[in-house]
Amino acid sequence: MSAIENLLIGFSIVLIPKNILFCFLGCLIGTLVGVLPGLGPMASIGLLMATTIYLHPITGIIMLAGIYYGAMYGGSTTSILINMPGESASVVTCLDGYQMARQGRAGPALGIAAFGSFIAGTIGTILLMFLAPPLASVALSIGPPEYCCLILTGFMLLVYLAQGSMLKALMMCAVGVILSTVGDDIITGIARFDFGILRLRDGVGLLPVVMGLFGVGEVLIQLEEIAEKKVEIIKTTMKQLLPNQKDWRQSTGPIFRGTILGFLLGIIPGGGALIASFASYTLEKKLSKHPEEFGKGTIIGVAGPETANNAATSGCFVPLLTLGIPSNPVMALLLGALMMHGVRPGPLLINQNPDLFWAIIASMYIGNAMLLVLNLPLIGMWVQVLKIPYQFLFPVIFLLCFVGVYTLNNSFFDIGLLIFFGIIGYLFRKFDFEPAPLVLALVLGPMFENALRQSLIMFDGNVALFFYRPLSAVFISISLIIVITGIASWAKGKKRILSEESIN
Repeated sequence: MSAIENLLIGFSIVLIPKNILFCFLGCLIGTLVGVLPGLGPMASIGLLMATTIYLHPITGIIMLAGIYYGAMYGGSTTSILINMPGESASVVTCLDGYQMARQGRAGPALGIAAFGSFIAGTIGTILLMFLAPPLASVALSIGPPEYCCLILTGFMLLVYLAQGSMLKALMMCAVGVILSTVGDDIITGIARFDFGILRLRDGVGLLPVVMGLFGVGEVLIQLEEIAEKKVEIIKTTMKQLLPNQKDWRQSTGPIFRGTILGFLLGIIPGGGALIASFASYTLEKKLSKHPEEFGKGTIIGVAGPETANNAATSGCFVPLLTLGIPSNPVMALLLGALMMHGVRPGPLLINQNPDLFWAIIASMYIGNAMLLVLNLPLIGMWVQVLKIPYQFLFPVIFLLCFVGVYTLNNSFFDIGLLIFFGIIGYLFRKFDFEPAPLVLALVLGPMFENALRQSLIMFDGNVALFFYRPLSAVFISISLIIVITGIASWAKGKKRILSEESIN
């Protein structure tokens, strides 16, 4: 049977009232999870996974999948409105989305995020349907050396395309990598840099760091501006609730580039939505004729990353369904849910459980449409948040931060980390350090270390063998070109400044 015929069978299964209801519930819960910082798709799927044991496997997986890609939709809301990422993948959206809100353009930012997510989710599902088997085989061929060099290239790109000083961005990356080494060694199990604190044996939690740097830090800056009467009043009219023609012209290219890039990065184990959003932002800034506008409220900085992280959500299902390999922790939970129902994902899934496979694909089409219908009418309501005086809004933000961080592990130590990184985030903004490279390095640090050490074990410590593998050699060459180009640009700028000073 053709893919279209199989898809029609999938729709016939999903369109049963019970499955439609649970698909809607998953999308709704996912949107709320994305909007409310702290819970996240991983925690919510973990909490609700046990309840699906009483459901049919297809119904249960449809609901859990809806929570996952629904959270990717909803995560942009608080990033744009109050500069606090609902999900780690929405960190990049803060950079331009929040600036758009401060300029009175929260509506177009939320609108392009919703439309971009719908387009990316739909195209990503089509790609998943037709390209899953061949793309999965490509992803499987990427071993630790290639993955190690790919992450290194990501670090170099992030530093090179930083908004401010490349040196400061490099310092932030280094701090993030150092923080990622805190806790038990991934190979030997020996405790590292935990200062004897038992809570640090599992490492520095991502959530307290993100919420502190982007949530508490931003509140402290805003309170300082209020005290100095520098705070800007955000105004948004009803006419500005949706993107205009100019916004669409600027966003069309980033949306389609972000879709393809996000999907491809989603199928790589460890890639996921966070890396896809950073990569899309980096690519768009590189391609832009006006890179200086990034970080100041350009809609491209919202369209690209938001599209990429939703496309990556579809891409993550490729290795899970066709190889039985989870590409991120959320996919690992879905793998557990499938196995709990007696379903083993892998190459035989399509033949042994075609109804499940094609029902999941069909539910993605329906879920994306549901999410668009859910999100667009809510734009006007979310924009009203901006009309609340900040003196009343900031206690709510603090409450969300503290509750979200505490409920993750029921730990007051995490609240202490939140306060600590909130103060650090405030200082970063005061001295023009970008926190985003630190967050990316914190996430990628363990993956980079693991891939590097596995590679060195494979090569018996011979680093030169990285250049004997074609893909890893390509990534290393790209990294070197980026470093040389960055040094050349810095030297050229320094020379120009010195010449101008000599003339004056």
